Amino acid sequence: MSVQDAAGQASRPRVLSVAGTDPTGGAGIQADLKAFAAHGAYGMAVVTALVAQNTHGVRAVHVPPVDFLVAQLDAVSDDVTIDAVKIGMVATREYALAIDDWLARVRPPHVVLDPVMVATSGHHLLDPGAQEAVLTLARRADLVTPNLPELAVLVDGPVAVTWDEALDQARTLVRGSGTAVLVKGGHLPGDGGRSPDALVTGDGLVELDAPRVATRHTHGTGCSLSSAVAALRPRRAGWEPAVREAKAWLTGALGAGEGLAVGSGRGPVDHLWALVPAEARSAVRQTPSPGVATAQS
Repeated sequence: MSVQDAAGQASRPRVLSVAGTDPTGGAGIQADLKAFAAHGAYGMAVVTALVAQNTHGVRAVHVPPVDFLVAQLDAVSDDVTIDAVKIGMVATREYALAIDDWLARVRPPHVVLDPVMVATSGHHLLDPGAQEAVLTLARRADLVTPNLPELAVLVDGPVAVTWDEALDQARTLVRGSGTAVLVKGGHLPGDGGRSPDALVTGDGLVELDAPRVATRHTHGTGCSLSSAVAALRPRRAGWEPAVREAKAWLTGALGAGEGLAVGSGRGPVDHLWALVPAEARSAVRQTPSPGVATAQS
């Protein structure tokens, strides 16, 4: 499946990230742009929040006025054909509603929502009003990729502790929003060395299994997976092949993350692992970064 420009010529997918920043490069728009590039897409980015963070956690967040967000979105869509959009951190209710209005006007062909709502620690990153607005965005999206705590917020239920509970919550979200859901089992206890995911749609579900990679280098994993899916979807026949390919890529990126030697906390995955020869990935070993006494968000 090819992507065409306004003149009907074949083009690389032009994929837009709408998300917050990560100055260490492991998550947010920095991770999104790397994931887009790793899959041959031309990446663009609209900033929702300037985030001071590192591999240990978030220190501060600055959210520009919502008018500036709208100006960024319009500047891109007024000029560039957008083949897919990945939405990450939306920061506030006003931001979520502004993005929803823009999507209604521009109507990109593929929209992936990674609902950044709950940190790995369990800390809620958005206030209740913003969380409700994210649910509105979920109804606009074609695919939503929540972790288990975020899925629980979207269906107003407890965090699933079994895979069957997670699948039931995903079906509830599908029925209530009309979107497809990629439910991720990474937070489940007692996984048996496996990393279960499932693509749940109105037509049923497809379970996707992979080995669990034993690593602390998982920073930005959700951002990266959703971005890879968004980059792949314009050139794939549906969500299932895009998700399967993105999941296989992420498994490799997780395994190669330690070789980056970035940070002394929860390090990033190696987005470009498939493009860099193995000998080059292992040739340089940096001294570990100095520890930082920062609370994990």
